[in-house]
Amino acid sequence: MTVILGGGIAGLSAAYYAVNDAKIASVVLLEASNRLGGWIRSKSSPSGAIFEEGPRTVRIVGPAGKNTLNLIDNLQLKDKLIHIRSSHSAVRNRLIYSDGTLHLLPTSLKGIFKTTSLLDRPLINCLWTDLKAAKVSKDDESVYSFVERRLGQDVADNLISPMICGICAGDAREISVNFLMKSLFEAEQKHGSIVKGLVVNNLAKIFSKKEKANTNDKNIKNCTDSSVSLVSKAQKENWVMWGLQDGLEQLPRALADNVKNRGVKIQTRKKCEKLTFKSGRVELVVNGDVQECERVISSLYAKDLAELLQEQHPVLSAELRAIPTVTVGVVNLEFPGNVLPMQAFGFLVPPKENLPLLGVIFDSSVFSRESSTVLTVMMGGAWFEKHFGLNPTEEQLLTTAIDRTKSILRIEEEPVAHNVAILKNCIPQYVVGHYQRVQRIHDYILTRRIPLRLCGSSYQGVGLNDVILSAKQAVCDIVE
Repeated sequence: MTVILGGGIAGLSAAYYAVNDAKIASVVLLEASNRLGGWIRSKSSPSGAIFEEGPRTVRIVGPAGKNTLNLIDNLQLKDKLIHIRSSHSAVRNRLIYSDGTLHLLPTSLKGIFKTTSLLDRPLINCLWTDLKAAKVSKDDESVYSFVERRLGQDVADNLISPMICGICAGDAREISVNFLMKSLFEAEQKHGSIVKGLVVNNLAKIFSKKEKANTNDKNIKNCTDSSVSLVSKAQKENWVMWGLQDGLEQLPRALADNVKNRGVKIQTRKKCEKLTFKSGRVELVVNGDVQECERVISSLYAKDLAELLQEQHPVLSAELRAIPTVTVGVVNLEFPGNVLPMQAFGFLVPPKENLPLLGVIFDSSVFSRESSTVLTVMMGGAWFEKHFGLNPTEEQLLTTAIDRTKSILRIEEEPVAHNVAILKNCIPQYVVGHYQRVQRIHDYILTRRIPLRLCGSSYQGVGLNDVILSAKQAVCDIVE
């Protein structure tokens, strides 16, 4: 029997690949809470607007993005797809709020030659800054330090730092560049600068007679889906991202239905309290009772898994515990009519502004809702405790979200509906040294032949595509 720990999108995906691709006969999924789906949660306002507490759009990038589209196809969800093309205003218009003003980021080749209000110089000048900067050989450093050295402090403060807030609600001064911007970091380490590295890499691709297979493609070659129709359609029609009608929670629901129909036993309110690996079996303490299985796939956060392994594997536990998380306050607001200054994906706020807001997503612009304006306000992250303390009330977050958003967007109306969620420890932080730490974790498990595989957002990426692909990889690895 194979036990999967966690019923979020990673655990459900692992169950899906276990029974559909790997054909594992006996699979049990244990979820500690009373619901499935993890942080993916879609709610409806009284008017029928969708409030997303977690992600609402999924980007179509690389093998991971194609893999998720294939999953959507196989789950027969393509009729619910809302696809967003490159010409959409949510793709073309992205904003940064700085010094009391909303700044539109350049999105065209022409735009990089114009002086941007955020930098007081054209973006093209950053290339010259990079070419002049000296190479510094190192294994890793923070995103902020790397960008400041190579492109300038203004780029680090006004462009990259808010981008990191949007990706992982984190502080660019702590996040690993070797993990989050690996190709740029390697360009400097191998070729002395970002520009030189990118030029060399592109020329190599142009003149290469045989396209190199992507590492991820190699790793999952035995578990790939045969369907490519939705991927082909997305490429042909220039999709950039997609969502689902009635909210993204349709995905974990479809996964749960699929695996239940294929014999997976899903048990909620079942908390694993301890893992012990013995010869030929694994002992789990679940709600105080001892159970046994052959192998375990954990989609739990690293710090939660660390508690289960502390007694038998303290070294592994310490490595897992060293992967931190941050808390994000999410407030969904609905205003009557169209109150936005422009149609866009939304805006991000640089940490230097010292505001409690990380950013605001214009949901009604992304999904073209005309009857009302729906916004999602993201707050806190790496600075949650600084701005809200240890135990803020939902009312405190709601008041902050309304006041700040109305002020920045110059909205006079009051919201007609809202939803508040405090997502505690919801996003892992890939701090400097993360790549090396993850490698040590995997090496520890493999060299000791522990029947345990890991998936989820703690290790290989916080995006939904990365999480789903990590689940597929975990299943492939554990059956080999």
